[in-house]
This record gives sequence, C-alpha cells and structure tokens, in this order.
Amino acid sequence: MSCFSKIFVLFCLCSQVVYAQSKEIQFLSGKDAEQTKEWDFWINGGRKSGSWNKISVPSQWEQQGFGSYNYGRDYVTYGRNFKFNDETGLYKHKFLIPDSWKGRSINIVFEGSMTDTEVKINGKLAGAIHQGAFYEFKYDISDKLNVGKENVLEVKVSKMSADKSVNNAERLADYWVLGGIFRPVYLEAIPKENISLTGIDAKADGTFRSSILLKGIEKVNSLKVELFDSNNILVGESQIKIEKGDTIKQIQFSVKNPKLWTAETPNLYKAKFSLKKNRRNIFQTEEKFGFRTIEIKKGDGIYINGTKIKMKGINRHVWWPETGRAVSKSIDLMDVQLIKEMNMNAVRCSHYPPNKSFLQICDSLGLYVLNELAGWQKKYSTEVGKKLVREMVTRDVNHPSVIFWSNGNEGGHNFDLDAEFAKYDLSNRPVIHAHHKPGNAFNGIDCNHYEDYYSTQKILEGENIYMPTEFLHAQDDGGGGTSLSDYWELHWNSKKGAGGFLWAFADEGLVRTDFNNQIDVNAINAPDGVLGPHREKEGSFYAIREIYSPIKIDLKILPDDFNGIIPVENRYHFTNVKDCRFEWKLVTFKTPFSSQSGFNIIEKGETESPDIKPTEKGNISLNLPAHWKKSEALLLTATDSFGKQIYTWTWKILPNDEISKQFSKSLIKEFPVSAAENDSLIILKSDEKEFLIGKKDGLLQSVILDKKGKKMTFRNGPVFVNGKTELLSIRSLTEGKNKVVEILYKDGKKLVWKLNPKGILELNYEYALSGDYPFAGVSFDYPENYVISAKWLGKGPYHVWKNRTQGQTYNVWQSLKNSARTGSSPWIYPEFKGYFDDVSWLQLNTAEGKITIGTKEEKMFVRLFDFYGIYGAEGYPELPTGNISFLDAIPPLGTVLAFNINDKTESLGPESEKNHLNGKFKRTLYFYFGLPDWGEEKKQFTMPEVNILTD
Repeated sequence: MSCFSKIFVLFCLCSQVVYAQSKEIQFLSGKDAEQTKEWDFWINGGRKSGSWNKISVPSQWEQQGFGSYNYGRDYVTYGRNFKFNDETGLYKHKFLIPDSWKGRSINIVFEGSMTDTEVKINGKLAGAIHQGAFYEFKYDISDKLNVGKENVLEVKVSKMSADKSVNNAERLADYWVLGGIFRPVYLEAIPKENISLTGIDAKADGTFRSSILLKGIEKVNSLKVELFDSNNILVGESQIKIEKGDTIKQIQFSVKNPKLWTAETPNLYKAKFSLKKNRRNIFQTEEKFGFRTIEIKKGDGIYINGTKIKMKGINRHVWWPETGRAVSKSIDLMDVQLIKEMNMNAVRCSHYPPNKSFLQICDSLGLYVLNELAGWQKKYSTEVGKKLVREMVTRDVNHPSVIFWSNGNEGGHNFDLDAEFAKYDLSNRPVIHAHHKPGNAFNGIDCNHYEDYYSTQKILEGENIYMPTEFLHAQDDGGGGTSLSDYWELHWNSKKGAGGFLWAFADEGLVRTDFNNQIDVNAINAPDGVLGPHREKEGSFYAIREIYSPIKIDLKILPDDFNGIIPVENRYHFTNVKDCRFEWKLVTFKTPFSSQSGFNIIEKGETESPDIKPTEKGNISLNLPAHWKKSEALLLTATDSFGKQIYTWTWKILPNDEISKQFSKSLIKEFPVSAAENDSLIILKSDEKEFLIGKKDGLLQSVILDKKGKKMTFRNGPVFVNGKTELLSIRSLTEGKNKVVEILYKDGKKLVWKLNPKGILELNYEYALSGDYPFAGVSFDYPENYVISAKWLGKGPYHVWKNRTQGQTYNVWQSLKNSARTGSSPWIYPEFKGYFDDVSWLQLNTAEGKITIGTKEEKMFVRLFDFYGIYGAEGYPELPTGNISFLDAIPPLGTVLAFNINDKTESLGPESEKNHLNGKFKRTLYFYFGLPDWGEEKKQFTMPEVNILTD
C-alpha cells in the first residue's frame, strides 16, 4: 500500500470515529406534519374508538378522524355541568436500532405531546408520566433496548391531564383543545462520555461565556470551544482541562469586533464544543448563537446592544387548519416572512413555546421573540411549573431571537416560578408577566392588555416601561391595523413606550373532520387574526405594513410646488437609510372601458439613498424629469438591504377635475337633449335613454336605456345620509344644450341634475353640517345581486375605515363580486363590500349593463352595499341609508374587547373619533349608463342584446 493510500485510509477511519462520537438521530415518527409515519393507534372514546387503526405521527388525533372536538372555552359556553372530552389514545410502534449504537447512551425524545404521556419500551416504563403539552421531554432508555432485535414503543396519551393545574393553565383556554403526539419523536444516541447541555451568553462587546453540562466523564482530558462566523471562518477558541467525574464546566473568552445580532442584522455564529482525549475527539456538538446584549433600564426602555428598541409585534399561535398545532418548517418560515412583510420586528409566542424550527427561523431572519410559559389565565402548580420551566428554557436558551421569558398570561403567573428561569439561562434574560390588569408591572415593565389610547397616555407618564403584550384585538375586521397609527405614534414618541404585540396573527380556524372538513372558528372566539386560517391577507395586514414601515413618509398629497423632495423619517433602530434602495415610477392609468386594470409605466428611475441615521429625519430627492407633471401618478418603492420591499407609496398627479374632463372628451357622439313632465316625474331624454326624476323628492327613480324600455334599476338617490329632507321647490330649465332639474330643500340642501348631449347625467349637490357624524354624503339603491364586478380608479384594493386608511395604494383596481365577511368562511380577500377611499371613478359591471360614476372633487369615499366591521348580537358600526353611497366622511371602527363598541370607539385615539364636521359640502358626480359609442374600444364590449331581466 502506498503512503498516500495509508494516509487516506487513516483519514477515513478518523472521520468515522469523529462521526461515530457525535450525536446520532433516528426518527421514529415523521419529521413534521408534512412528513409523517404511520403507527398503530387505539382510542377509548369518540370517533373510531374501541378498535386498533393506523394514525399519522406527528398529528392531532382529531384531525385524523379520531375522538371528539372541544374549544377551550366550552366550559364557559356550556356552564357548570360541562365536561371536556377526555380521551385516552394508545400508540404502538416497532423499531430497530443500529448495531453501532451498542454501548452508547440512547434517549427517546418527544418534542410535544398533548397532554399526559406515559412511555413504555419493550413493556417497561421509560420514566415518570410527563405532564404538560407544549414541552420537549426525554427518557434515557439505554437499558431497555434490544440491539439487533425488534423493539416495541408503547405510548399512552391522555388529552386532559390528571393534574388540575395543567388543565387550568393549558386546557381551559381561548383556543382549540386537541390531543395526540403533535411534534416529532426520535431516538438520540450519544457516547457514554458526552456534553448533555450547553448554555451560551454572548455579549455585544464580544465576551463569550458558556456553561457546559458533562455526563459520564471518565477518560476525557480537555474541552475545546471554537467559534465560527457565517462564512465558517474561525474567529475565536479556547480550551480547558477536564477531570474524571466533572459534571459542569464554564468557559469564557472574547472575540474582537463581532457582528452583532439584532432583528435588523441577524448575524449568527456557530460554537463547536469538543471533548478530547489525547487530541482525539470523543464527542462533538454545535450550537448557533448571536452576540447581543439585552438591558432593561427601569423608567427608560428596553435596550439591545445599547440602543433603545420599540416592539412592532404580534401574537402568534402555532396553527394550521388541517393539522392543528402539528405544523412544519415551511409553515414556520411562511409565518416569519409574513410578520416581517408587515414591517414588524417582534413576535410573542402565545401562549406556549413554539416548535424548534420557528425559533431557528426567527434567529436567521431576525425577529425579537417573547417566549412564553403556558398559563392562559390560570397557573401551573409550583411542582409541575418548575419542571416545565426547565424544559422550556434548556431547549430554547441559546436562541439569540429570544429576548424575554414570559411567566404565563393574564393571571397565569405563578410568582414562585419567576426565579426558575435564571437557573437555566446563563444570560439571565428578563422575565415579564403578560397581564390584563393594571398594577401588575414586573421587572420594570408593564404589559397590561387592551388599554385604550388615553389610558395608554397615562400609563406612559408613570414609572414603568409600557409594553402591552396584547392590544387592538382583531376579531372580524376590528383592531389590528385599525387605530394602530395613533397607538404607534404614542409609543414611538414616548420615552417609556416600548411598542407592543397586536392580537393576533391568524384566525384559528380548524378543519372539522366531523363536519365534512368545514373550517370552524368557533363563532366569535377564534377569528382574531389579521390573516385568515390559511394566511389570507386582510386589510389590516396592509395597514400595519405602512404604519410600521421603518421608512416613514407622511406626505399625503403632492403640493402644487412639488420639486421632487420628499421628507423622510428613519424609524429603523440600527439601519441607515443609505443602506436601502429607492425606485420611482411615473404612470398613467387604464381607462374605465378598457378591459384591463392597473397602470402603464411612462418612466422610472432610481434615486440616491440619503444618509439618514436611525431615528433621524431627512429628505429624499427624486430627480424627476422635467415633464413629470404629464403623468397621472407617482410611485415610490423602498427596498431594504436584503432586497425585500418595505413599502410602495403612491401620489396622484392629475386631479379629479382633469380626470373627469378626459372622460367627457372621450365621448364622441352628441344627441339632442329634451325634457318632459307628467304628474309625478320629470323625464330627461338623450338619444334612446331616459332618466326619471321624482317630483316629490327630486330623486332618480329609474333609468331607461333604449326604446325597448330596458331598465337599469339604479335609483332612489341621492338621499342625504344625515337628517331628513323636505322638498321646498323643484323646477326644470334649459342651460344651453343641457337640460337641468333644480331641487331645493327646506333645510338648505340643494340638488341639480344636468343631462348633456353626450349622455352624461351630472349631479351637483350641496349640504351643510355642524357637529359630530359617523358619515356624510349621499346614497342610492341598486340590487346587490345584479352586480358582477367593480372597477375603480382610487385607493385599494381593500376597503377602509376612518381610522384605517393606511396600506391602500392609488391604482385602477378590479374586484369580482363576493359576499366575503372579514374573519369568516370562505376568506375571500379583498372583500367586495365596504368603504373605498379616494375614488376618482367607479364602474359597476352588472347584469343590466355598466354603470360608470366619476367625481370632479377630490377625496370621495364610495360605500358598496351592506357590510359590518364587527359581528355580535348586531352588526357594527351602523351603515348609511341605501346601499351605494358617495361620501365625504366615513366612520371609524372599534374593537370587540374592552370597550362598549357602540359609544367607546373614540377612546382608541384621535383617528377613532367621529367626524367633526362644520361647514358646507359640495360635490359633482358624473353618471354614464351602458357602453359609449367611442370608436374601437366599443368593439371589445358590444354583444348581441339579450334582455335577461324584466322589471
């Protein structure tokens, strides 16, 4: 054998030794809910009970067609005699282990099982029954295994715990109560001499400390720690001596100028721990970590690496409709990406520790994590709680994303457990109490839930940092992005404001396998998300994205003297604006009778990113071409240093007055206009069209499209949505080529109908208001079931509220008619119905033809049909009369919690107050019914006439 061959063989042998002396994993279940394995299963109650079947593991057994469903608040819903379905499931699985594992220590690991879990290996108990659904636990089963022979795993799982405090903390809660082994199960084989646990504390100054738990040390004589950066380059190392019987060692050294971990700069390092005997590796393990320092400065704020930060956070359940709390890495990744897409920087793991992959992704993509011990509104006993704190902290201690431990939620705090967290956390992270009553601040942080805006102001004047771990409850369409702007400005500008965590991320809808796979949100209990069950984006999602944009632009409209300069505030904590990228576009919009929506890009370019440091203000200079005013709108897109879009802002260049003139100019043919009267009607005529106006009220009664009498039932308007009107006078007159109907009312309101030779019916109206009003403007009636779709030039594509106009951009949007209700099946977004902002023109495509409406003045809201923001005994808030409205003001929307929604919405802040109106309002609307004869575009729409509807 050649010298080279000998060296190669020796290298291979050494590699095998090194590999053999590391931890080896063998999955008994699948790796996640997308990759499962079948085990034998028997259940004692509910569906498929009393006989052995197959079940996918990991899973929730209800989602596999076994047992029965309960929502955690069923004990409230059904009263004192209610009992939860307390099924027991028996699992059985046979497995082999490799011969190479002989002589090694072998653990069986359960990452999560609901709830009490008894484990047997080959008929022998692996250890004490584990209680607690959301925690990883393991047993050393080395002495119970047969090497080279088949082994039998038997697991008994009880959905409800035998320990009352576990049920109180975990099961009597505002979420679905499920059963089963819902996270992976695997074997881990390690040498007898090993590192059983490592705890890392890596500070922003480069100090690295680690506490290392050792097991079975006999012949090891050294422990080496090596640190590697993201490029796998060694940046630091240290070695200490180990003696027989050592069980714990600590090591400390420093790294020069480390790249720090924050949610904006998620720089990760790798620590490699090696046990050595005479320079040969006996055991090796690795941990990822980040250098960062957490400080709570009482009476001041929360600091990461010496910089005060404010939480833009949300509460997230581990959830997927088909699989319950059994999820996958792909779902975890999607959720983190969605949270970051909302420009958030933080997440609260409500109300239990998440699965491992979620925290790994938070580490790598950058989110501050509040990791919570379960305890929904009641607490664990001290005996059980101490075990679960240990399991939670030892599993998650090295994640740099975890910056807080939370000891329970809303009364679920066992104060005896507060000191337990530090026993297993070398970095001694802060512990908080997520509570819902004033006066429960802990460690200098008040986390009180669901305070209104004005109470928040008072709390921020107190002695504690304020960081609500739940606020703006997002049931249905309320909360979430609604009123968020006021709250965020309050926290951002307050010394002690630390931001907070919205409730909640996604509607907890469950696919009910006992009801033909319908998604069930348990009525009003679980539709609390700003996303639907399958992560369908609600309007609040986009509002949050703009409100929380770290590039803050407040410019609402372009001023007359606009010179390309846009004021900017940098609301990053660690990132300079110069590290972002900005692109502008000049566009023109599609026309109403085009078959398309959207815009045409006329010109685009990039602008130099200004040097604006975190929390400072400056300007962006767009350097637009000289002819920029010939475009219809300006778009500006900001992209972060990772290439992810932050937000796109849009501004109109062409005013509605010019847009309405374009519409009129495009109509080619003219027809004589005439007027006729009978006892009850004034009839304006143009070509074959007739417009019938009632003499008693001045309202449009009907539209006749042709000589055959084909009607369009757009009628009963304009009705003023505030107050009652009484006719004073009505008259018909001629104004040049136009025919005019003038209506005066006794309270000073005025209407003027005008029909011109191009077939445009013009409506001018005016009214005066003084006081507080939910809405203002006029309404018409149209049968909702006749509508096919809508197209409009304005903000969209989602509907808005007075206190949630953010997140919608100016464009030509199209929406197919749907009856979607936010938070309800079938979760079709954007919703067709609602208030729509800053509409220049609207076209309804109906079974009777097209109805096109434009406005001459700016800032018109359009209301489409009947809808509500919050559903309870009655829908809320109240709606204007009619079902299609053209409005100068729309109502705010409250939340379902903490307020009497009928009169306390205004407590959510200035944006949530009613409209304070004082003065005269005037608006001109233009109506065109049917398709115009204007050349080539008509060919796209001309169809054989079929009268499908009769009056």
